[in-house]
Amino acid sequence: MRVVAGAAKGIQLKTPEGMLTRPTADRVKEAMFSIIQFDLPGARVLDLFGGTGQLGIEALSRGAQSATFVDAREDACRLIKENLKRAKMENSGRVVRSDYRDYLNRCQEKYDIIILDPPYIEDFIENSLNLISEIDILQTNGIIVTERPLDKEIPSAFAGFSRSKDYKYGKTLVAIYRREG
Repeated sequence: MRVVAGAAKGIQLKTPEGMLTRPTADRVKEAMFSIIQFDLPGARVLDLFGGTGQLGIEALSRGAQSATFVDAREDACRLIKENLKRAKMENSGRVVRSDYRDYLNRCQEKYDIIILDPPYIEDFIENSLNLISEIDILQTNGIIVTERPLDKEIPSAFAGFSRSKDYKYGKTLVAIYRREG
């Protein structure tokens, strides 16, 4: 697993042992960031299901101003911190150990981009989208990037947001929600 483009291009990131974290394939990551490339410069990013930190680190590498990484697992938070250090981006990233619901319910910050790449077997995407629509943490014209398996349906729209088409990469679907207004 590596940083695909930008200031940290080519840096190898550490991957976790075991099956609790499913890192995004480089091909999917590159396509995802090609879709949002013009939204990245200067953006404040929330990587809500941090895992390895690779998606938030990719955003930083491509010009995002800052990234907040949230994960409920202590080992994942340690891994994100280590990967930020490997990419020499520890000053641009903040790691928060928290359940995603707890973090969203107490969040006082506003983000330009929110990345949702949760474990596939749960309903975390739907729950996150509903919570984000209820609270005001996404800037006007902000975007939410979602990654999910082919067989998982998610809402085509929800209060204040519209969804792009699905972009298919092998067994993975990427969709972008844009805040309206």
